[in-house]
Amino acid sequence: MSKAIENLEAAQRQAMAIRPKVGGFPYLAEALWRAGVTRNVWSLPACQSLYLTEEGPVVTQGAPLVSGTVDVPEFNREGLIKALRVDQAGENTFLEFLAASWRAGVVRCDVDFEARTVTYYGCNGEEYTERSTWKLIQRLKSGRRK
Repeated sequence: MSKAIENLEAAQRQAMAIRPKVGGFPYLAEALWRAGVTRNVWSLPACQSLYLTEEGPVVTQGAPLVSGTVDVPEFNREGLIKALRVDQAGENTFLEFLAASWRAGVVRCDVDFEARTVTYYGCNGEEYTERSTWKLIQRLKSGRRK
């Protein structure tokens, strides 16, 4: 196992151990950032996650949301925002969030840990960005990772 995978998996375990059910994403974001992850790019409906880290890129392949040939849902900003708020309230699982995002027409999600943004993309160039209030990360910027 590479150092990049070891760091990523350790950070994920740490985040899952300390994150609250409601509003847990900032805990995951901080743990990944501290472990040297700079970006995380999700591809839907494939459920493939690419992590760009200081130790090298790592990809995780989850179970796809669809199989065969399917139509791509139209990008629905309001549907996406609803899916985000349900997830932020701790009212679903991550897989349910991914499925709701796909139904809202999201084909890619880009988490930029340096800029503290999450951008969701539709297949025709649509996008929706949320700037995070990852205050823990902001305070730690001067202390650096690891």
